[in-house]
Amino acid sequence: MIEIAGQNYSLTDPQVMAVLVAAGIALVILILLIMTVRAARRSAAVAAPLMQQIGVLGQHVQQLGAGQEQLRGGLQTVSDTQATAQAQVIQTVEARLATVQQQMQDRLADNALRSARSLSEMQERMKETLHGSSKQTTTSLTQLQERLAAIDKAQDNITKLSGDVLSLQDILSNKQTRGAFGEIQLRDIVSKALPKDSFALQHTLSNGKRADCLIHLPNPPGPIVIDSKFPLEAYEALRVADTDWELKDAVAKMKVAVTKHINDIAAKYIIDGETADGALMFLPSEAVYAELHANFPDLVRKGFDARVWIVSPTTCMATLNTMRAILKDARMREQAGAIRSELSKLVADVDRLGTRVGNLDRHFSQASKDIEEIKISADKAGKRAHRLDNFDFEEISPDDDTANVVPLAKQDG
Repeated sequence: MIEIAGQNYSLTDPQVMAVLVAAGIALVILILLIMTVRAARRSAAVAAPLMQQIGVLGQHVQQLGAGQEQLRGGLQTVSDTQATAQAQVIQTVEARLATVQQQMQDRLADNALRSARSLSEMQERMKETLHGSSKQTTTSLTQLQERLAAIDKAQDNITKLSGDVLSLQDILSNKQTRGAFGEIQLRDIVSKALPKDSFALQHTLSNGKRADCLIHLPNPPGPIVIDSKFPLEAYEALRVADTDWELKDAVAKMKVAVTKHINDIAAKYIIDGETADGALMFLPSEAVYAELHANFPDLVRKGFDARVWIVSPTTCMATLNTMRAILKDARMREQAGAIRSELSKLVADVDRLGTRVGNLDRHFSQASKDIEEIKISADKAGKRAHRLDNFDFEEISPDDDTANVVPLAKQDG
C-alpha cells in the first residue's frame, strides 16, 4: 500500500500500476533528453574546430587540383618524350638485333660446318674403335667362355668335394667308422713308405692286445706299434664351444681324453723284450695335431714322458721314411757276408776270364800266322799249276818245295 495525500493506493491495482509504468517511462525519456542535449552541446563544441579543419582541407584540395593539372601537363610532356625515346631505342635495338642475328647465323653456320667435320672424324674414329673393340670383345668373350667352362668344371668339383666332405663328416661322427677311417689312412701311408714284409696290420701281441700296425724294426729299437685311434669327440666339443664355460669344459675333457689314450697306448703296446721302448699315436688329421702342439703342450710332454710319440699324416710319413732307411741299413748289414762271398767269387771269375782271354788271344795269333802261311802256299801252288798247264817243265827250285812242305808239317803238329 502507498499513501499519497491522505489516500491509499494498492500496488496491485491496475490503474496504479499503469500510472507507475507511465511515470517510469516519462522519467526515462526525460533522462534521455537531458543526455541528448548534453551530447549535442559536446558535439557542437567538438565540431567547431572540425569545421575549421574542413575549410582548411578544402583549400588544400583546391591547391591539389591545381597541382594535378600541372602534373597532367608534365606527364603528357614526359609521355611524348618517352614515346620518342622508346621509338629511337626500338630502332637501335632492332638494328643491333639484326647485326647480332647475322653474326649468330654466321657463327652457327661456321659451327655447323666444324661440327659436321668433327662428327665425321668422330664417326671414323668410332668405327675404328668399335672394330677394334669388337675384336677385343670377341676375344674376351672367347676367353670368358673358356673361363666359365673352367668355373663350371671347378663348381662341379666343389660340389663333388662338398658331398665327399659331408660323407667324411658322417664317417667321422661314428666312433667305429672313424677308427676304420684312421686305420685305412694309416695303412695307405705305411704301404707307400715301407716294404710289404716290414710291417704287419692288426697284429696280436703276447698280451692279447691287437695293434693297428706293427713295424718290424731291428734291435735296437725293436718292433714298434702304431695306434690309429683318437678321441675326436673332445676335439669336436672344443671346436664348437661358444661360451667361456663351454670352452673351459671342452679343454678339461680334451686333456682327460688324450691323457687316458696316451696311458692306454703305453700300457697295451709297450712290452719289454717284445716291442720297442715306445709307440706311435697316429692322428688322422693335421688340424688335431696342430691344435695339440699349439694349445696343449702339456699333453705332448705327457706323451714324451710315457714314450708315446704323437704323429700326423705328414710327420708319420717322415718317420716311416726314417724307419725305411733303418731297415735298409739293417738288411745291408745282414747281407754283408753274402756280399763279400759274392765279391770274392766275382774277383775269381774276373781273373779266370782274363786268363782265358789271354789264351784265346794266343790262339788267334797262331791261327792268324797259320792263315798267312797257308795263303803263301796257295799262291805257290797256283803258280805251279799255271806252269803245268802251259807245259813249262822247268826244274822247280828246292825252296819252293820246302815252302810247300813246311806249312803242312806245322799244321800236322
